[in-house]
Amino acid sequence: MMKTRYLLTVLSGVALLSAATSCNDWLKEEAPGTTNLNDFFTSGTTAIQTANACYTPLAWEYNTTYFPEWFIGDVASDDALKGGQNTTDMADAYDIENFKTNPNNGLLLDFYRAQYQGIARCNLALQQVPAVEPDETMTQERKDCLLGEVHFMRAYYYFRLVRIFGGVPYVDFVIDSSNEWQQPRATADEVYQKIIDDLLIAEPLLWNKSKYADEDLGRVTKGAAQAMLLKVYLYMHDYENAYKWGKTFMEQQYNTGEYSLCLNYPDNFTLAGENGPESVFEIQYMEDPTSDYGEGFGFTRGTFTTVLTRSRALSLQGVEGWGFNHPTQDLYDEFEQGDPRRDWTIYAPTAEEIASNPEYTYLGSYYSNFKTAFYENGAYYILTHATRSPLNYRLIRLSDVMLMYAEAAVHQSDTGTATTMLNNVRSRVGMPAYGSYQVQSDWEMPADGDGSDLLRAICHERRVELAMEGHRWFDLCRWGIVYDVMDKDKGSYGSHESAEARAEMASFIEGKNELFPIPAEEINLNPMEQNPGY
Repeated sequence: MMKTRYLLTVLSGVALLSAATSCNDWLKEEAPGTTNLNDFFTSGTTAIQTANACYTPLAWEYNTTYFPEWFIGDVASDDALKGGQNTTDMADAYDIENFKTNPNNGLLLDFYRAQYQGIARCNLALQQVPAVEPDETMTQERKDCLLGEVHFMRAYYYFRLVRIFGGVPYVDFVIDSSNEWQQPRATADEVYQKIIDDLLIAEPLLWNKSKYADEDLGRVTKGAAQAMLLKVYLYMHDYENAYKWGKTFMEQQYNTGEYSLCLNYPDNFTLAGENGPESVFEIQYMEDPTSDYGEGFGFTRGTFTTVLTRSRALSLQGVEGWGFNHPTQDLYDEFEQGDPRRDWTIYAPTAEEIASNPEYTYLGSYYSNFKTAFYENGAYYILTHATRSPLNYRLIRLSDVMLMYAEAAVHQSDTGTATTMLNNVRSRVGMPAYGSYQVQSDWEMPADGDGSDLLRAICHERRVELAMEGHRWFDLCRWGIVYDVMDKDKGSYGSHESAEARAEMASFIEGKNELFPIPAEEINLNPMEQNPGY
């Protein structure tokens, strides 16, 4: 299977200065330099280039943003500790982990700006591509699908923003003058509704996954839009519509064979398994050994996640990393006895391995993230570049969709569907069906849940099935139980960790730490109200 490669479209703020992109199979033409927009948007080729550019900020992890989303999704949650060499190693991530974040946090600033870079690209595409006439490089059907991709991508960038910062400025047009830079902050509800609007436009325009040629796998699909509608409605606590879109996905995607669960769970996290039968949407990366830091806007030629999350304390088969995103003891203990996913998610070194290595983590924890450490064909993959990995990052998998649908079904009193979805996920890894195992009382349940063991079991399953994939923090927030879980004195999370780790924990402040602060530099440029408590 050919891998997609995203290169650079240069933007300043949210205004386009240069339109450019090249994908190794999506697009083979050289990217243009700065040019007049009217001269550029003249062909199907340039329309495709512009749509391709909308994907690029997803992959930014260095320079423009040293911020894989798991820095919040995992590290802020009870699933992971920051890791690294010490507390000052990526201090901004340490502050995120321990609820000490302030508006000057550089990681949050970079992330915030990267999403608006993506939004700017989408706005340009939606302004210009509709007027481009179909030609030998772009049929009308392909043009419509491209517009669906762009609507989806704009929705996805805003989704990333709203669940971290709450309401943010909503911009759906090309900003081409300085007097348009300052835009009011929309409410979270308003942003969520705009996300839904984009997804509802995108869904009928997009193609099913099977319609794409192999070299185009990785593009947004109809199934991805349906899955996102399910997800966003869950965040809005609109369970009726979430249930509707979960049912639609299962009828139109799962029942027709567009997606299926991988028979072998670890195949979801290998190079060979990229864009596989369970993959609904993932960030595409390529291995490129030609350059390193300092590439300007956006490090896109490979992911840093692999080297970031490989163990610092242990030399495993000659492979070492930077030791970030350490799984917690609390997560390790969440797995039921005999669940094979624990050892496919968390590497627990032997006493001999620990003793034989003089380096140790400051956290008092030796666990490492197995999913992103890139284990392939019975061994750790040796990167051709010291920091750059070709391993795609999975954003939405079929099991995620099934468990979201199960959750919505419980809220709609459809326990039969909920049980079926839950058991589909469990049976894939040989775990007993719901009703034949003991539901634990310390498994979390949403604050607006029905109190049933079934819902508690679904929430537990989300944690262990999707562990270390960047979901946990956001689940806790949307369930309304993040304070109950994360407060170091009230929740159980801290009590399970080492004395070293617990000593660094700060107290969770209810009504504040559910959201992160709007970056101060952005408020200076565009005066708006800061989130409460910051």
